[in-house]
Amino acid sequence: MDRINNIVPADRAAYIAAKSRWDSIAKPLGSFGLLEEMIQSIAAVQGSPDVDISVRTAVVMCGDHGVVSEGVTQCGQEVTAECAKAIAEGRSNINAVAEAFNAQVIAVDVGISVGVNCPDLVDRKVVYGTDNITSGAAMTAEETGSAIVIGIDTVKELSEHGTKIIVTGEMGIGNTTSTAAIASVLLGLPPEQVTGRGAGLSTEGLQRKIEAVKRAIEVNKPDKNKPFELLQKLGGAEIAAMTGIFLGGAYYHVPVIIDGVISAAAAAIACGMNQLCREYMLASHCSEEPAGEGLLAYCGLKAPINAGLRLGEGTGGVLLLPLLDGALALYRNSHRFDETNIERYAELT
Repeated sequence: MDRINNIVPADRAAYIAAKSRWDSIAKPLGSFGLLEEMIQSIAAVQGSPDVDISVRTAVVMCGDHGVVSEGVTQCGQEVTAECAKAIAEGRSNINAVAEAFNAQVIAVDVGISVGVNCPDLVDRKVVYGTDNITSGAAMTAEETGSAIVIGIDTVKELSEHGTKIIVTGEMGIGNTTSTAAIASVLLGLPPEQVTGRGAGLSTEGLQRKIEAVKRAIEVNKPDKNKPFELLQKLGGAEIAAMTGIFLGGAYYHVPVIIDGVISAAAAAIACGMNQLCREYMLASHCSEEPAGEGLLAYCGLKAPINAGLRLGEGTGGVLLLPLLDGALALYRNSHRFDETNIERYAELT
């Protein structure tokens, strides 16, 4: 956990050099918008304007939530194990999307409620599902810390094996309830404004979910200024592990892509633990879930994709990769002012 305190700012000189390269391209200044800023941010993370995202990995952290017993989901938590196995074996939604954009996928069990017989599922289990947050803390401090370290170590291992950019993903029935509770506390908004239907709750189910979020906050009395404690009380093992991925990305200088609302909650907690983390993050899409936009804003980020996505598993995060590839094609290969008779555009004041 000492690594969290040793995160340094991203390389500002590399950011400026990347901007200078963008500005040398024969086009209106800044005309590729947010994608230009993202390439500059990756340059700052990697410490070079020669941006490289050729090796990309989606990491899907998996864990169960005791709050499912409150009737806040459309299906039971046994689905978590089935989906985690499918992801590990390459049969799920994230695998289909990732294959299209040359990204590898790994699934990690940090908190599934049962043992899963699957050699391809990475076993880093710290808890057999969290406790019910409506009656107390989700995890112990030790379990929370262990899950965070698993995320940090996962970045270390991937970086050592050549991964240049990471997409965060999750699988955990009930985790939108934990996320809504975290968002309510961090954003200072009532549960009604940040709690969505998740995988497709009825109106009655949504009301149960809102009431569960309210009880969880009342019982645990979390402090938004104590992010680790907030995560311990209201989070899940997979949310904690994703928090570790964001912290690890900052420590090991690997850019990390935020997927949907659950990933954004983990990113927000990581920012709370060390605000320099935000320099190492990229937002992919703004989730259809009501807390999505607010959590990204909490991290100081904007998402280029707004398509009503709420599938999870890292699927929306992977969709940022072809946009970045397109931006890099322009960044690397387009004609430049010093190669043409086009007059350079002036900076607007």
